[in-house]
Amino acid sequence: MHFITIFIMAYKISDSCVACGTCIDECPVEAISAGDIYVIDPEKCIECGDCAGVCPSEAISLE
Repeated sequence: MHFITIFIMAYKISDSCVACGTCIDECPVEAISAGDIYVIDPEKCIECGDCAGVCPSEAISLE
């Protein structure tokens, strides 16, 4: 029996986040939660990169 391992590489928001909200509007699957520093739910993230492309503080990158 063979098993296939699937790695999920969700995006992550670093401490550089200024909580401006720009990324939330861009996420097509609503994977980003607001807070002092925003958080991306790795189970919802589809790795599209839309959030990273609009982040003015460049706080979003692949985990």
